[in-house]
Amino acid sequence: MKLILVRRKLLAVLACLAAGALMFALVNHPAILGASAAARQLPIYCVQRDQKMISISFDAAWGNEDTQQLIDILEQYQVKATFFVVGQWVDKYPESVKALADAGHEVMNHSDTHPHMNQMSREELIADVEACNDKIEAVTGIRPTLIRPPYGEYNDTVISAIRSIGMEPIQWDVDSLDWKDLSAGEITQRVTSKVQPGSIVLFHNAALHTPEALPTILETLLQQGYTFVPISQLLLQGDYTIDHTGRQCPAE
Repeated sequence: MKLILVRRKLLAVLACLAAGALMFALVNHPAILGASAAARQLPIYCVQRDQKMISISFDAAWGNEDTQQLIDILEQYQVKATFFVVGQWVDKYPESVKALADAGHEVMNHSDTHPHMNQMSREELIADVEACNDKIEAVTGIRPTLIRPPYGEYNDTVISAIRSIGMEPIQWDVDSLDWKDLSAGEITQRVTSKVQPGSIVLFHNAALHTPEALPTILETLLQQGYTFVPISQLLLQGDYTIDHTGRQCPAE
């Protein structure tokens, strides 16, 4: 009797394991994963470009210690960048926002209050984005067309709401990790080793070692034949698709 009970228990365990394996195989089947990825709305992480053309971007949400220094370095190398600024940062430092625009850099949206957008309703999200747009336009005279969601967080609601008001959500494919206070050498190595044609690089203003790293990064990439353009000039115009990695590609 004991032997029969042991066998029954063993069979039950084996049946559970088999069912689990089957469920794992179904969930991770490439066709199912492909359908799920295809249904998800993605922001643009990078752009398919044959030319050695890239964009560098800065998120401005907190401090303002080095904004003018960044402007001066970029001017030295004749590079135009895209700055994603928070509305509350515009409130605190309108003179810096104007200085960025006057220097020829793009000033784009990074939300009004730096919230977790994937926890907001569609209406709350749009109201926050438009509030930041209003503030930037009041200072620069130009209404933003691009936005980088705070924390890099998004879901389908975030992406569809942003696109419903004629804006494009932008991420990045090269992260400097300068916010972790990496050394200038580490920041330089990370960026220069990961850049490829069509890349969007993420930096932050008020990061400890970014002003120190930036000249070497620009010099290295210029020597490698890269040109720098603001993100709006990197993006493809006309019909395009966004693949499962977030790469913007020409429509076939």
